[in-house]
Amino acid sequence: MFEKIKEEIASAYFQQNFPNDGQRFVAWYLRNVLLRDMNEAKADITDGPDDKQIDAIVVDDDKSIVRIIQGKFIGSGTVDGEPLREVLSSWIQVKDLSRLQNVANSKLRAKLSELATALEDDYEISFELVTTGTLTTAAQADFATFQEELAKLSENESFDATIHVVDANELKRRYEYAIEADNPSLNYTLDLSRAKHMYHEIAGTPVVVAALPLKECIKLPGIKDGTLFQKNVRQSLGASNAVNKGIRSSILGDKRSDFFFFHNGVTALCNKMKLDTVTQSLSLHGLSVVNGCQSLNTILSCSETVKKADDAFILFRFYEIPQRDRADKISINTNSQSAVKARDLRSNDKRVLALKKTFELKYPNGYFITKRGEVAPADRNKNEVVDLSEYAKTLIAWQTLRPNLSYGETKIFDKHFETLFKNKDYPVENVMALNKWMKAIRRVWAAENPLSLNETLLAMKAYAPYHHLYAVAMCFSISSNQPDRVPSPARAWMAAEAVGMVDEIVRLGGTSLNMALEAAANEPQPSNRVFSPQNWVKTKGCLSNINMAIRNYFNMLNVMPGGADMKKKLNAAAMLPQDAFEYRWSAD
Repeated sequence: MFEKIKEEIASAYFQQNFPNDGQRFVAWYLRNVLLRDMNEAKADITDGPDDKQIDAIVVDDDKSIVRIIQGKFIGSGTVDGEPLREVLSSWIQVKDLSRLQNVANSKLRAKLSELATALEDDYEISFELVTTGTLTTAAQADFATFQEELAKLSENESFDATIHVVDANELKRRYEYAIEADNPSLNYTLDLSRAKHMYHEIAGTPVVVAALPLKECIKLPGIKDGTLFQKNVRQSLGASNAVNKGIRSSILGDKRSDFFFFHNGVTALCNKMKLDTVTQSLSLHGLSVVNGCQSLNTILSCSETVKKADDAFILFRFYEIPQRDRADKISINTNSQSAVKARDLRSNDKRVLALKKTFELKYPNGYFITKRGEVAPADRNKNEVVDLSEYAKTLIAWQTLRPNLSYGETKIFDKHFETLFKNKDYPVENVMALNKWMKAIRRVWAAENPLSLNETLLAMKAYAPYHHLYAVAMCFSISSNQPDRVPSPARAWMAAEAVGMVDEIVRLGGTSLNMALEAAANEPQPSNRVFSPQNWVKTKGCLSNINMAIRNYFNMLNVMPGGADMKKKLNAAAMLPQDAFEYRWSAD
């Protein structure tokens, strides 16, 4: 891996944007394993003078996790305990964000502001030491101690954290699975030589039940990145979840040998499996865990203790279930015995299912995706495929005029779900129009950057495009002198399309967003604070900046060469009658 990475970081992107191989290595990890794009990776790096042992901070709003990364790029040999102590030092400093902001470099201060917002939303914190080497025996002992101490300290702290070492072998494994991220079908051969197991067929379905050593669990692929749980109704709820604290306590406590009896077990599905009685191995194709996500993530967070636990086992049930509908039913029913938050099962809410049915009746060539990991049938029109998560984010940006709430699924499908989906009469034409507007916006957020968007905006394309959508909506509201009301997405689309002005309005919205960000960045900041674009887009304050930028754009047209003609065209496209507007839905 070292030679491969060394070769790849010699490319122009890494050489031009990062001053040394240490930063280039961390940037390579962000790009190739965490799948951050070029602008996101550049924005995530905090390495440099006064970095306080923090090389990068990655805030993943979709998975509600913050990764705090320390990288060690070495050609060969082993890594001692010093880098681990640096990681632990960063954890201690993160506990006091106010002090850390006062002594950190400007890039780190900006990311810490974003981190503070994530902590308010109860994001999980994952400290990662990423290295091309391997830990010495002494460092492995230190790591086990750090994991255990971190678990104990987290019980009494305001936020929970886990620590992970991504060494040469783990780095290679994560890289290989990341390559298949667009088609994450997991295949794995499980060693059953130390497991008690039996094979049977029930209702024509092959079943393997095994008492599996905990140390075999941490070898399963796709736990940390979530690909192992595609068919699960929920992903990891984080280390602070009460159930996960109990699991961790059992692993680290003196009753580890009773773990098998304390735990309900794990349910795993696969498309095909084969038990080899000679080698005592089980080949699994298309592996997915539908019940046990919390357990496996917690077991992984105690990996060093688990590796030494010869007397700790967990019950596993492996089913060969190639049928998607049957797998979905198993996923839901196997999770019903424990508390599942409302947002975890929204895909089966009657209002969502009714919307899906109505949408697909109106657009027979389209498809409404309700489940995570679901793929539209190949015979459907890709331009008419709507994803529930994306739709909810566009809905909150347009109908509530609060794009600052579009960045995370957690609040949308919990706190704001009733607001967004209570209206049974919401026209499906609006659903399709929001999809069309968003696709038009996504086209200009491409690598070519046709609108010359600010680099910091491009680093936020997980959520800033929803501010672009908001700006598009406000173009119609401001042009029609309805600044406090919301235009119909469908009527706005039809009006713009009728005069060939869709792309121009998208350009106007993007340019206004760009102007708003630059104006906010130039405003004076309090002492020892730096402007954080990531926090700016998550506050209501950014909306007035965007509205002002749109008004300034229209005023600039009065003095620009050819501006009068352009303003006339924009008015023809963006001026809608009063009955095309409604009051915004309340989301705050």
